[in-house]
Amino acid sequence: MELELISIGNYKIMVHTIVFIVGIFVVTKILLWLIKQALYRQKTTINLDSGNTYAIFQIIKYIIWVIAFGFILETIGIKVTVLIAGSAALLVGIGLGLQQTFNDIISGIILLSERSIKIDDILEIDGDILKIQEIGLRTSKGLNRDEISIIIPNSLITTNKVINWSHQSKQTRFKINIGVAYGSDVDLVEKVLKESAWEHPEVSDKNLINIRFLDFGDSSLQFQVIFFSENIFRIERVKSDIRKVINRKFKEHNITIPFPQMDLHFKTNFSENTQQPKNNS
Repeated sequence: MELELISIGNYKIMVHTIVFIVGIFVVTKILLWLIKQALYRQKTTINLDSGNTYAIFQIIKYIIWVIAFGFILETIGIKVTVLIAGSAALLVGIGLGLQQTFNDIISGIILLSERSIKIDDILEIDGDILKIQEIGLRTSKGLNRDEISIIIPNSLITTNKVINWSHQSKQTRFKINIGVAYGSDVDLVEKVLKESAWEHPEVSDKNLINIRFLDFGDSSLQFQVIFFSENIFRIERVKSDIRKVINRKFKEHNITIPFPQMDLHFKTNFSENTQQPKNNS
């Protein structure tokens, strides 16, 4: 155990030092595993959902790893207090160079501690809809509706306007706009639109389906279908299905969806006594 492995001047690393480092690493991993199992086992008892449990575990994990890293430095003979004091100027320089990175890390700590955003939450960021899969210390990972995994800097979530659809009630209201030709039976159009939304199995609370006659458009009568659904992340598929039903029912009832059109009127004003040019020959 006293066998010398590396010697640089007065600095030596012995076999027992390596054993201690490996021991600290193994103990840390085991401790984290036990904490994780205990948290996820007791989450129903202490009324925590998966997102909150994940956030608490991430905070604990980072704290324990920082402590473990400090022990490792002490084990190999590096005094943490001396290291911090001696590298203060260097840390200032690094902080200025990595300002955005530190901003992302602080934002990650805020997200994990506040728990305003959790795993499986549906967010709207810069017009894109994402389901959060992972919240890290610097970045978070989300899946958009095209099944593309997106890495998001945490500062983007904390500093920008973000809509968290998961903070709504389970039922969220959505809209579909559609126009029909002038001369259509308004009552029949409203009936067909309501039936079309009614047929979809993922439309919640059928009694809340509402049809609005919005306006007299340039080329059509404008209607709006309002419905509620719990399928927030895949709502575009639900809307597509409802539009297909609307199109089919419109054909069955001879309701026309008009093309944009414009009437042009040409005004002519020719004089009957228009004089012909004189022939000078």
